[in-house]
Amino acid sequence: MSPPPAIMIQGTGSNVGKSLLVAGLCRHFARAGLVVRPFKPQNMSNNAAATADGGEIGRAQALQARACGIAPSVHMNPVLLKPESETGAQVIVQGRRFATMRAREYGTRKGELLAAVLESFALVGEGADLVLVEGAGSPAEVNLRPRDIANMGFASAADVPVILAGDIDRGGVIASLVGCHAVLDAADRAMIRGYLINKMRGDASLFDDGLAIITRMTGWPSLGVVPHFARASDLPAEDSVDLDSRASAPGEASPTIRIAVPRLPRIANFDDLDPLRMEQGVSVEMIAPGRPLPRDAHLILLPGSKATIADLAALRAEGWDVDIKAHVRHGGHVLGVCGGYQMLGRTIADPDGLEGPPGTVEGLGLLDVATLLTPDKRVTPRAGLCDLTGETISGYEIHLGRTTGADATRPFVVLDAAPDGASSADGLIAGTYLHGLFSADGFRRRYLSTLGTAPQASLAYEARIEATLNALADHLAAHLDTARILEIARAR
Repeated sequence: MSPPPAIMIQGTGSNVGKSLLVAGLCRHFARAGLVVRPFKPQNMSNNAAATADGGEIGRAQALQARACGIAPSVHMNPVLLKPESETGAQVIVQGRRFATMRAREYGTRKGELLAAVLESFALVGEGADLVLVEGAGSPAEVNLRPRDIANMGFASAADVPVILAGDIDRGGVIASLVGCHAVLDAADRAMIRGYLINKMRGDASLFDDGLAIITRMTGWPSLGVVPHFARASDLPAEDSVDLDSRASAPGEASPTIRIAVPRLPRIANFDDLDPLRMEQGVSVEMIAPGRPLPRDAHLILLPGSKATIADLAALRAEGWDVDIKAHVRHGGHVLGVCGGYQMLGRTIADPDGLEGPPGTVEGLGLLDVATLLTPDKRVTPRAGLCDLTGETISGYEIHLGRTTGADATRPFVVLDAAPDGASSADGLIAGTYLHGLFSADGFRRRYLSTLGTAPQASLAYEARIEATLNALADHLAAHLDTARILEIARAR
């Protein structure tokens, strides 16, 4: 069988918009009647999504699968790196935990994973009319080219043509594109069939001379200039670098409910915050290190964490544990999600040293539960009828450990008679392992109503995601030569 048409979007650097470009093109070509599949050989993110077969992939690939109108698969992101420290990460291969490695070790061993990457790429391509591939970082990092599986190493091994994206909003886009051309070797340069400019603000025609310069110096044709897409913040973010810009500004629109979120070093699955911050009348404020948690917050939300014990230590080092307990004494609400739930309990035991030296640490002691970290990782989608609202809602679990105790007899939520989480006797403190619950409009509004004046029932979250994906597809179709992009993919 001949390989399916495919094309790879690489970037001149991180955060140039590759994930959204692929998502928008997925939706565009899917609406045109093509069977489209997303693929990213290697991703680095603690914002993960659970797949139906019990694996996990980057959140961006789950969004891209949604844009294609299909369920996510572990093969759409066969290598996922989940940072646990400044120098090490958990390595997920085809949805399952493979190892925990320090950066240097992974750099020497990642070439071993190319076979799994190519196997997954072949499986994703079966029956597809088009596979849209996303790179990672930049191919200009030629020091990483030996054993590379994320950019040109993959493109060469799989024989997939490349489009190079540059971000004009950060400045220096001519230098970044021409610089990539200069540092790549001849074979890798030949893989690039064109370039595009992303995040343009103002009159795009003012950059016509810039396009001519880039094309003259590289020989690559321009495939378009994409204006800044203001609605990008409506879609789940992949990188924690986006968190601060996405949080609601303090005092914005005179919020009736104020939610404070400590900015933990290893925050994970933070898209739980998106439906909350998008509700009218609700402010979600990320509290950076060095700042106290606000006394007037209605809710302190402890988010998920990739390294719960380390993040708990960081929380204490900031004095946020004192702020949280003062908040509780004054009748404030606290909610912990996943790792945040574990922090709320009496103890966290790590006898196998999964997160560091073996031992047991004290939690915040706000819930009468205790957590035992175990090597088996629970990764599963969850859906069912919520006993609180009577509506069908869905979520997912991605965590190590089991949490038990007296307060777990008062679960935070029950889906089809399956309880999850825990609540204090007065209902002010709660924890849950379920990510994604706040995407359900009825559940979200019911919970917010316990914090204060209920927000206006205007946000239909899932419908808004769909509308934004459609708007993104329209946006790219209006400014990119999508016919030429498809032609390049089919000429593979």
